[in-house]
Amino acid sequence: MPKPLQLTSPRFGDGDTIPIAFTCEGEDKSPPLHWGEVPPGTRSLALIVEDPDAPDPRHPQRTWCHWVLYNIPPGTRGLPEGASAQTLPRGTLEGLNDWDRQGYGGPCPPIGRHRYVHRLYALDTVLPDMGSPTRTQLLKAMEGHVLAEAQLLGTYEKHHAHVIA
Repeated sequence: MPKPLQLTSPRFGDGDTIPIAFTCEGEDKSPPLHWGEVPPGTRSLALIVEDPDAPDPRHPQRTWCHWVLYNIPPGTRGLPEGASAQTLPRGTLEGLNDWDRQGYGGPCPPIGRHRYVHRLYALDTVLPDMGSPTRTQLLKAMEGHVLAEAQLLGTYEKHHAHVIA
């Protein structure tokens, strides 16, 4: 039986605190992500990083999107630390995060400890170039094409002593 799709980071374990370097209080760079074999028939991969606890984990009102990638080549086995348009695997396309820009935006919760879900999707198709789709637009385009899904959960709470006026 094939192993399920797995998503890991060498910088934090599932359920652990995301190191400050990958947040708005640090270098705001993307964490390195690794995954293993993809299911047979995978034609592309997509990655969405989202915070379901915005703005306040006690009263979440929306899911805040931090990163949208699609058409990651199926032979790819991970993304480097600090991935950018220049270092993403050839063919990878970027969508818009909820700051209305492309690229990674690190955790920057206004209050409390938030969860950050990194979701990797194996798709049975290569999606058309949608320009800069939002998370919602990408999820709609992926409907009916997801062969497998993996997730890596990290948490983060701001260090209030570091707030700069």
